[in-house]
Amino acid sequence: MRSGDLNELPRVRDSLSYLYVEHGRIEQDAKSIALYDANGKTAIPCASLTTLMLGPGTTITHAAVSTLADSGCLVVWVGEEGVRFYSQGLGETRSARRLLDQARLWANPTSRLQVVFRMYQMRFDETLEPSTTLRQVRGKEGIRVRETYARLSRETGVEWKGRSYRRDRWNAADPINRALSAANSCLYGVCHAAIVSAGYSPALGFIHTGKMLSFVYDIADLYKTETAMPAAFHTVGEGYTENLERAVRRMCRDYFHRSKLLGRIVSDISRLLVVTGDHEDMDALDSDAALPGGIWDPEAGMIQGGVNYAEQAEVSFGNHIAGTSDTQFAR
Repeated sequence: MRSGDLNELPRVRDSLSYLYVEHGRIEQDAKSIALYDANGKTAIPCASLTTLMLGPGTTITHAAVSTLADSGCLVVWVGEEGVRFYSQGLGETRSARRLLDQARLWANPTSRLQVVFRMYQMRFDETLEPSTTLRQVRGKEGIRVRETYARLSRETGVEWKGRSYRRDRWNAADPINRALSAANSCLYGVCHAAIVSAGYSPALGFIHTGKMLSFVYDIADLYKTETAMPAAFHTVGEGYTENLERAVRRMCRDYFHRSKLLGRIVSDISRLLVVTGDHEDMDALDSDAALPGGIWDPEAGMIQGGVNYAEQAEVSFGNHIAGTSDTQFAR
């Protein structure tokens, strides 16, 4: 693509992961943005930021949103401590190719099952036998997660009684369950940003289904045992009681950085959603971001958009009339 065109596949790996803000005002500041709160002014490097999570008590100007969109930073409106998702902004890419490929794989039961097995395979160190059933794979995944909880409990000294989370009774949960929910929310935000920025749909999940973030949950599950779960247990194990959720978010940033998470998500999705086929028709349309896109045709597949086909129809119809005899019209 030409250098002036919108990115088809943004370099998410070169960005910072996320920033969560609450109780402040975000405004445009020169060619970037800044947060104004009780502590004064804090500059935000939106050009190198993947996700901006806006919590309660946050206001943002139209100019700031425009700057974030131009920078390819996904804006997500979330609840307190980032544990509820309300809305999202626009991703960086304008190409629908990956979304269409994702939809084709999702809509076909055979290809969808293949993607599901690849997702589970990425989580295990061992190779799954071809005869393994999906029910057996889910059982193995359940054992893996249970053993990870037990191992982290032993390593950190944090008592583990099982996963328990009710959104309407947040403060009633024990510290480790609150920490896990906060850590998962951070991971979801980063995965969500990578998915949307690369042009995929967060709703078309292969394992999870029925939610607008189903694909986000699919992808986040690839990394939970190495990022969100240990971040939560180690934060609680270090004795954080006040501002627990804030401490978890900071710990998550460290784990995301050490695991090079942003450098892996988009490439891992590409490995999962393996698509064979010729994209030359879409390549031609992607070459110019100013074009409105293609038009579906049942015979040609995709034809150029932004063309007045009435003129072509008139030429074709005129040729047809010119070559038709009076006898044919009489019929």
